[in-house]
Amino acid sequence: MIGQVLRGRWRTLVVLAVLGALIGAGSSVILSPGYRTTSSVLLQGPREADELLTQAEVATSSVVLDRAAAVLGDGETGADLRDKVATSVAQGNVITIETTGDTAEQTQRMADQLAQEFVKYSTQIIAGSGDAAVQLAQERRETLRQQVAQTNQRISELSAKVNEGKTTVESVQLRTELQGLRSSIESAMSSLNAADTASGHGNIVVLGSAELPSAAAAPTVGQLALGGAVLFFLIGLFGHLFTARTDRRLRDEAEIAAALGGPVLATFDVVDEQPAGTGLRAKLLRDDKPWNIPRVDVFADELDSDVQYRRLLSRLPHRRLLVLTADGDHAGRAAAERIAGLADRWFTPVTVSPVRPVVGDTDAEGVLVVSSLGSRPAWELVGIAEACADAGVTVVGTVLTRPVRPTRTRSGASTPTDHEALAGTA
Repeated sequence: MIGQVLRGRWRTLVVLAVLGALIGAGSSVILSPGYRTTSSVLLQGPREADELLTQAEVATSSVVLDRAAAVLGDGETGADLRDKVATSVAQGNVITIETTGDTAEQTQRMADQLAQEFVKYSTQIIAGSGDAAVQLAQERRETLRQQVAQTNQRISELSAKVNEGKTTVESVQLRTELQGLRSSIESAMSSLNAADTASGHGNIVVLGSAELPSAAAAPTVGQLALGGAVLFFLIGLFGHLFTARTDRRLRDEAEIAAALGGPVLATFDVVDEQPAGTGLRAKLLRDDKPWNIPRVDVFADELDSDVQYRRLLSRLPHRRLLVLTADGDHAGRAAAERIAGLADRWFTPVTVSPVRPVVGDTDAEGVLVVSSLGSRPAWELVGIAEACADAGVTVVGTVLTRPVRPTRTRSGASTPTDHEALAGTA
């Protein structure tokens, strides 16, 4: 079935693919990010996770963006840069600044300038901070230094007493106290070192210049165009398959016979001669004919023999019959006209509306219904049978036609003999 769609609707699928490519290329204005690069900033010293997230927010603050936009001088404001900048926290206390731009050089300059402005602004905040937290840290460091000085003085006094050489209860207690003081001073020195390290939080450095992008970031214009072409091609292909799947027109001979109330007497292969459409779509795409008509590997004139039709007539009763077809069934109408022509005056071709079928008063003794496979749903065939019953005639049989498209053609060929007329069964 997929092969039939590709053969019968390849022009439509190509047009859909081209349309999808154009839409995909047009959407690149919105979806394509352009060029992309990153710059990294290292925050020295131990950092808490919340502090790193705060610093990442500072990197995209309005102050940093406005300063960077003023230095770049590209006619953009800080608000314009906000949609082009994104920050994240990497391992090792690293803040990553990602920028996008229209050109590789512009993107690199933007990333470098934002990193520099972020370092400057963050350093200014730390250096000029006069809040209670900074003052408390300074007072704590001063207190620790005083404790270290007092402890050193006390150790010196105790050492002098112990060194007198007298081993008494008092000397043992002094040695114990001395050992405890030494532990206290070591603890104080560790705390002082930690405080000094914490004071280095203002050390923020840029880890080199941003890399110059060598190509545009995905999705590029070409990728979007290709994706749009593939998407629209698949939509067209599966749209045809879905339509065929939901088609309620009968293609089974037994179901058609049951709906019409008459046995299937013969099935013929008929060359599809549906008139071509006159609209622009039909002329350009040539998709006005059904795509699921089977192709047979025969010559067209091999399907024009009257042998199968004469065999059918030999089985029919010699009485007046209506040869009835539904309006719009071109293959069925062609077969009905041939049957009526071969039967001369005994058969009368009649065409009825498939939606509201009406059979007029007639002196015919029965009806021979000619219908194409897959041309009518069950309710339309039942309506035709009811119209025949209302007119007082019965369906004596059904002739089915199978529209086909020969894959070979020839000109000047003579009429095939009986053993050459192999298409169709009767």
